Amino acid sequence: MMSIRLLAPAFLATLLAGCATPVFKDATYRADLAASDVQAAPDGLQGTEVLWAGRILTVENRADTTEIEVVSYPLDRDRAPITDAPTQGRFILVLPGYAEAADYQAGRHLTVHGVLAGVRVGRVQEAEYVYPLVRGRAVHVWPWGFMLDRRPRVSIGVGVGIR
Repeated sequence: MMSIRLLAPAFLATLLAGCATPVFKDATYRADLAASDVQAAPDGLQGTEVLWAGRILTVENRADTTEIEVVSYPLDRDRAPITDAPTQGRFILVLPGYAEAADYQAGRHLTVHGVLAGVRVGRVQEAEYVYPLVRGRAVHVWPWGFMLDRRPRVSIGVGVGIR
């Protein structure tokens, strides 16, 4: 009986730690670099590894690649986009080959580990815009509504709870 009391807290702590494992926890990247920083000074950053997150705007399949336009958000501690924070500019995620647009629907959120591959001048409505290009190494697409599920899943209390 005594050993169960000792093992239960250790088991619970291990379980909770496993639930909070961030995506790309072993990735090496520049944590201080945002899409807006690359737009301001693109020279000398090509080849830099980044971990960026954002919301998908458009998907375009080209002959040999797929390009995904993303509005960038800062990362939280789980490497997910902080959707209620101010945006950090836009970037184009470049994936090799064909990527199914249904897997990268507009409005979905993602986190990408990739390498800066220069910039491209494009347009956002009538304004000229400098897009950083990120060649994706790994992409995590977050499930719909992930940002609504940020409350702790464990609570301690006495009484009856109604949801």
